[in-house]
Amino acid sequence: MKQDIEYIIKGVLTQNKDCQYRLYRLLAPKLMGVCRRYLKNKEEAEDCLQDAFIKIFKNLDSFRNEGDLAAWARRVTVNTILTRLNSKKIMTEELDSTFEYSTSLCYNNTELTVNVEDLLKIINALSGDKRTVFNLYVIEGFSHKEIAEVLNIKEAYSRNLFSKARKELMNELNNRR
Repeated sequence: MKQDIEYIIKGVLTQNKDCQYRLYRLLAPKLMGVCRRYLKNKEEAEDCLQDAFIKIFKNLDSFRNEGDLAAWARRVTVNTILTRLNSKKIMTEELDSTFEYSTSLCYNNTELTVNVEDLLKIINALSGDKRTVFNLYVIEGFSHKEIAEVLNIKEAYSRNLFSKARKELMNELNNRR
């Protein structure tokens, strides 16, 4: 598999259309899930995915083949999404349901079991800025410092938005028990 990836990368770097197509087929399903997590509608997510692939193809020479190509491509995609959101001055997301059907959460020493679809609906009900920070921190694994940099906000404000999002989420989950 690693040799296949190396072959595809070399082909993309020489603008081989077959290799570009293979890389697209390999990464597009997961990257579309990332786009749908942030963007309001399918068409906008598809446009953003295409923009991300243009950047991936153009900047593939900066991938040092030291880490996971999919993780690198995901980061490029998230940055493409954030650029789009910042240019529109909106922060919206629509999470997909690619997670397991239920999950357990622990808050204040109380374990809650919740249907993931319900959890996604609750997260979607958060205001755009809170949803975006929550998603970047929890799902994408960004630090508050990184979130502050990409959203052009203060790190303390990122922490504050995350805290408010988490509190709203837990209050809604407690209300549903």
